[in-house]
Amino acid sequence: MGIPFTSVPTWDDRTPIYVISVAAQLAGMHPQTLRQYDRLGLVTPSRASGRGRRYSAYDVAKLRYVQHLSQEDGVNLAGIRHVLELQSEVEDLRRRVNQLLAEVQRGVGVSRQSTSSRVFSAGPAGDVIAMGRQQTTTRWIRTQPLELGQR
Repeated sequence: MGIPFTSVPTWDDRTPIYVISVAAQLAGMHPQTLRQYDRLGLVTPSRASGRGRRYSAYDVAKLRYVQHLSQEDGVNLAGIRHVLELQSEVEDLRRRVNQLLAEVQRGVGVSRQSTSSRVFSAGPAGDVIAMGRQQTTTRWIRTQPLELGQR
């Protein structure tokens, strides 16, 4: 009898499964180029227990992209590092925006369900103050005239 389908391992594109020789072949590069990119921090693979490099499908795609930037677009390695850092930052920001949107949507659903929504006011220094629904703000009244200086 075969292995049940539920026990078959699944991989995503970030699972490190390729040794350096296979990853180099898939990316169309020499293994020494992959080692150099690892030393430079352009494409950093995972490490196996014996310290051998293990590349994921994502890493292989990134290697191809680095090769394209270098050979087709003429970008030097420092420029490639900068491009990759900016793209990583954009991915992080998109992930954060999606988290915040989900929080807002959950909050909107909660506030519609609850009868007490939050009220905010501006304090004397411009700070934001959370207030209860029935709470009133203190009025700040100037007791002396405002001096604007000499003209």
